[in-house]
Amino acid sequence: MTVGLARTDGLVGHIGIIAPGGYDADPERLKRATAYFERRGYRVVIAPESSARQLRFSDSDAARAAAIARVVADPVIDLVLALRGSYGLTRLLPNLDFDAIAASIRQRGKRFVGHSDFTAFHLGLFARTGAISFAGPMASYDFGGESVDAFTEKHFWQAMDGSHDRVEFPTAHADLTTGGTLWGGNLAMIASLIGTPWMPRVADGILFVEDTNEHPYRIERTLLQLLHAGILDKQRAVLCGDFSNYRLADFDNGYDLKVALAYVRSVSRVPIVTGLPFGHCESKLTLPVGGNAELAIANGCCRLAFSWDLAT
Repeated sequence: MTVGLARTDGLVGHIGIIAPGGYDADPERLKRATAYFERRGYRVVIAPESSARQLRFSDSDAARAAAIARVVADPVIDLVLALRGSYGLTRLLPNLDFDAIAASIRQRGKRFVGHSDFTAFHLGLFARTGAISFAGPMASYDFGGESVDAFTEKHFWQAMDGSHDRVEFPTAHADLTTGGTLWGGNLAMIASLIGTPWMPRVADGILFVEDTNEHPYRIERTLLQLLHAGILDKQRAVLCGDFSNYRLADFDNGYDLKVALAYVRSVSRVPIVTGLPFGHCESKLTLPVGGNAELAIANGCCRLAFSWDLAT
């Protein structure tokens, strides 16, 4: 039997699946995800709120916040995985005990993983405590299909079992060598936290961003918001992941994502690097929000190495 997360007490690893945003729109995907982890030797604990529905959410705000508190306090759960994204976690931020969450990470090595709307959790935790969580795959979206993407699977388990990872990907950016604190996530969620207690204040960092269903002008506008708020130009680099599922119109007249990013580059000092395999896409990295990143670009190849220490 393979247990991915090393246990020092000899117990089988436990995975807690929560739905802090949208409800479970496809129960069959959750069944397949559960079977996937069970085949790897885990016991899966699914929060009962995951099967509820209240408006567009899985349950009430109080119930969803309580589900997070339960998995934080549960001593046998090693990994907490978001079922899916969709809007909802922002409503919970004032009611989350980030100190308790940070203690479960630093003292017990508990890992919290998700992306999209879960960005609010990552950034709120890092801003309030400096603790590390992981922007990565989700139960239904990534582990609930007929098969699991090999790239996603490899880097997910590397992050769950280890303390470092690296990747290479093609990029059109000029040669560059830099490093700093790795942070970011969904671009719209990042912007929504500006001016709140849950927005990290990171200087000399490596900011990664992605989004879905957002026209290039909205992506440009949001990056400009980060620029005008004094955030973008404090970073050493911005890594752009997948920006998917947008539709251009005839009157865009050649204005696309490439043009939008070129404009942001023209008014910002920060290097903006494209090609990061992360976001609402099948093949994605698992990235430590609050970890350390080293970036080296040469001859059209970007080498990204990142590391983390959950105890710090």
